[in-house]
Amino acid sequence: MGDRITCSVCPRHCLLADGQLGACGVRRASAVAGDTLCDAYGRLTSVALDPIEKKPLARFLPGSYVLSVGGYGCTMRCPFCQNYQISQAGADDVRWEQWEPAELVETARRMRQRDARVVGLAYTYNEPLAAWEYVRDCAVLAREAGLKNVLVSSANASTKVVQEVVPLLDAANIDLKGFNEAYYRWCGGDFATVKENIAFLARCENVHLELTCLVVPGKNDSETEMDALARWVAELDPQITLHVSRFFGRYKLVDVAPTPVATVYRLADVARRHLAHVYTGNC
Repeated sequence: MGDRITCSVCPRHCLLADGQLGACGVRRASAVAGDTLCDAYGRLTSVALDPIEKKPLARFLPGSYVLSVGGYGCTMRCPFCQNYQISQAGADDVRWEQWEPAELVETARRMRQRDARVVGLAYTYNEPLAAWEYVRDCAVLAREAGLKNVLVSSANASTKVVQEVVPLLDAANIDLKGFNEAYYRWCGGDFATVKENIAFLARCENVHLELTCLVVPGKNDSETEMDALARWVAELDPQITLHVSRFFGRYKLVDVAPTPVATVYRLADVARRHLAHVYTGNC
């Protein structure tokens, strides 16, 4: 279909007519470019100063703060999305403001001048890699200004995109949703792609890597699955930090009860059989 353009940003590979938006709500096909362009470049729905521990990053510059920014759209469709109001939305569904990279970085730099605990920027809240060009451009300027770059992502993106952004990062927290292909299909992602990107990040000496697994009752809460997940992570590096996080009903799963605290603690203990640094969250 020569009149269609295949998006190369995530494993969904949306086949789009000229001018059409992809399923992420961020990428728009351009016949002139022969690819998709970032329709959401610089359109931020959320800008907030957060403790680094909120990303969550437990072992990267503890006690520091990052200027956290997010836009809209996502490369996945998790039925339990905690930020669905922006991640599952398009430009017409949310309120956004235009922030050029230089403006954003200058804001973070001035914050750091006032308070040395502010160390840089975090690209978060929705899926930053859907608008990877914006992350790249901000990260280049942030690094020149002596600021840190933190990515919070599902890693459900093409290898090309990840390799463009990772050299500019100082830290990343990746949501490892579960540990089987069926679960990832339910979430609208690609299990093999996510594993490949996590493995790539684990090999990057310049990036501090942590992972988060949100435990959804009846879906990914078995000891067998957590054992397999932690064993695989340990094969990459047993020093990688894993956050085992408690679920609360959101989006399409509002009727599902929160994960029992005892389940979160039990699964964290399972993960500790293989990993040196395991934390519990939302308990």
